[in-house]
Amino acid sequence: MTALPGSYAVCRLEANHPLPQWAAGSFVSITRTNEELSVVCEEGAVPPDVRAERDWGLLRVEGPIPFEVTGVAAAIAVPLANAGISVFLIATFDTDYLLVKSESYAQAVDALRASGITIV
Repeated sequence: MTALPGSYAVCRLEANHPLPQWAAGSFVSITRTNEELSVVCEEGAVPPDVRAERDWGLLRVEGPIPFEVTGVAAAIAVPLANAGISVFLIATFDTDYLLVKSESYAQAVDALRASGITIV
């Protein structure tokens, strides 16, 4: 895994909200459902009036991960769950990303390393 720099926010907008122009940076994930529009991006890009969980660190699984490979998310999530650390996972076509609240970030890295995962 690679630790990515910066602080990120997980934002919630109404389902019919247009795609926000402020969602920018080196990592942006946008998901729309019938219930909401979720945006994950660099925290500094998020306007102060947007409902958001702020102060997340970001880790990337080195990919690409073939679709037929199983257990990648579990290999990451289980050690963190066992350590009592909440995570926010995002999957893309090529790989997976893991967000961890900054106050738990060092503990998360330690738990992942203890489980045999290399983090650079």
